[in-house]
Amino acid sequence: MPLSAAAAIAATTVLVAAGPAAPGTTADVAPHSEAAPAPAPASAPAPASAPAPRADLSHHGHVTLWGDRIAIRIRSENRGPSDVTASTVRLRFSVPLAASQELPHGCLRGGKATVLCETGGLRSAGGARQTALDLTPAGSPDEVVVRLDTVWSGGARDTDRTNDVHEVLAPATGDAYAF
Repeated sequence: MPLSAAAAIAATTVLVAAGPAAPGTTADVAPHSEAAPAPAPASAPAPASAPAPRADLSHHGHVTLWGDRIAIRIRSENRGPSDVTASTVRLRFSVPLAASQELPHGCLRGGKATVLCETGGLRSAGGARQTALDLTPAGSPDEVVVRLDTVWSGGARDTDRTNDVHEVLAPATGDAYAF
């Protein structure tokens, strides 16, 4: 699910509470049969829902800090067993980013020091998706800590979070620090 669609769904979700219908609506019309069906007892168990599909999302790559630039390369993949229709990666930085940033398609700001990027669909044991970001921090820090994690997995359940949650320290050496 694209970020814009996920944000729109979250913003428009409405909960409907059960209660008596307003007078004049069809809910207060008497049924045509002699006896109305009895309501289900309150203690009846809820019907079982289908279990969420399982996936194993993985993000690996590197962070490079030099001067006033932060370069991040992410390789996202799904080790299965189910396909993922879309996923979103969150990058949180220990320093604020410059107010004006040109982000790649599918990425948006989530705050002064946060960027969210969609990875698109990830097939089970399929090819990986690449995300490349070149960002400007506010000022010229001597180091930056980048925290990366999955915040949307297309409704799939990921029981192994060790390969999609990372934290990496990148000193301003121009070297690539892997995660």
